[in-house]
Amino acid sequence: MIYLHKFLPTFLSPIFLVIILALYGIVSGKRRPIILALSFLFIFSTPLISDRIFYLMENSIQRPALNELPKVEAIVVLSGMISYVKAGTFSVNEWSDPDRFFGGIDLIRQNKADLLIFTEASLPWSRSKIAEGSYLKMRAIDLGIDNKKILVTDEVQNTNDEAIAVLKLLKNVDLDIILVTSAFHMPRALDLFEGKGFKVTPFPVDYKVSDRDLTVMDFLPSSAGLNKTSVATREMIGRTYYKVLSWLNIFG
Repeated sequence: MIYLHKFLPTFLSPIFLVIILALYGIVSGKRRPIILALSFLFIFSTPLISDRIFYLMENSIQRPALNELPKVEAIVVLSGMISYVKAGTFSVNEWSDPDRFFGGIDLIRQNKADLLIFTEASLPWSRSKIAEGSYLKMRAIDLGIDNKKILVTDEVQNTNDEAIAVLKLLKNVDLDIILVTSAFHMPRALDLFEGKGFKVTPFPVDYKVSDRDLTVMDFLPSSAGLNKTSVATREMIGRTYYKVLSWLNIFG
């Protein structure tokens, strides 16, 4: 199922649309599809456009100040910030987006809960010798967080799995949590956790759009711009997917 979840959004991604249009134009000998493909590629890759799209995705839920947050049962940090990379002759875990981890660390240090929960992401294609949640627990202990305050879920592969796994951990206690995940991912995660009965205080982190002045570079296409548009498209597909399943009562 995880392969299906990762594979299907590719067919609706901006780059796939560009490729299909370009191939159609080449095969049919028509210029218009090729011109349209290049136009889409320029638009999807331009930071002026991609940043605006991503800004809307990641700013629908306001991030509260630390002193405004209530004390809850647990701080839940979702996975998705560690990469297992080839480093010359050996392989190692490295950070890709550490903001989720450090957001959780800040919250537990501010005594916003007595428990810090990491989800144990383990994807079938990963070669890492340790799943993400266990790795994050080790790093949290290295930073001085009490081992007794840290829990790790069963292995998970997607956000719905994470909600179910956290529910299993907290089934005999209050389901009042602070949820920590990337800002663009928060609306989907919030819906899934609330759908499982959690009372959620969202704490979005890992914002991708910089607060800066407009420059000439914002009008020039870039791979970073295309990546933001692609990530936003995938996230919109994910939100729609789980909304439809919710309407069909598939998740109860």
